[in-house]
Amino acid sequence: MEITIGLADDQQLFMQSLSLLVDSFPSFRVSVNALNGQLLLQQLAIMSSPPEIILLDVNMPVMDGIATARAIGQSYPLIKTVALSMKDDDTTIISMLKAGCCSYLLKDIHPTELEKALQEISTKGYYNADVYNVNHRRLMVTQKEADPHITEKERIFLRLACSDRTYKQVAAEMHLSERTIDGYRESLFAKFNVQSRVGMAMEAIRRNLVTI
Repeated sequence: MEITIGLADDQQLFMQSLSLLVDSFPSFRVSVNALNGQLLLQQLAIMSSPPEIILLDVNMPVMDGIATARAIGQSYPLIKTVALSMKDDDTTIISMLKAGCCSYLLKDIHPTELEKALQEISTKGYYNADVYNVNHRRLMVTQKEADPHITEKERIFLRLACSDRTYKQVAAEMHLSERTIDGYRESLFAKFNVQSRVGMAMEAIRRNLVTI
């Protein structure tokens, strides 16, 4: 059974190239593409069967990725939205996750990893490249690592870290030193098997430790 994919990106050459790439993957087919979020929503409205997954560029004219992800989530809750961008700053990534995206992929992703990501998003509902890259090196994750114990202070830190606050602002709000905050961060990186704030945030959301 084919998994249908939608694309929205204002760079037409990139979008066409990506469409050809996705169509080359077994079991995947691009069923709709658009140059911005507004055009995408217009096309979705007349489709008899919307795509299962939609890859969204963050920066688009007329209607950007954040607004588009929110609109899709409200009108088409079964569609899995995925951010695909050149931007890799924490604020942009967390904003897209808060808008409803289940994954955040960079445009320089290797085709093999993109295919794997689409497969996992289809079957599991998410894809965290940070966890995959670490686990690929470790080869396996123990049950203890998969279900770590999170302290109350770490839960508070996670909630604040899954926002647009800087670590310095998180420290101030928790009335703790930045060194203590660094300790929470490193502890959670280890517990979640991740290497970045974004990977940590995605794992926290996936494990229902944080609601955004």
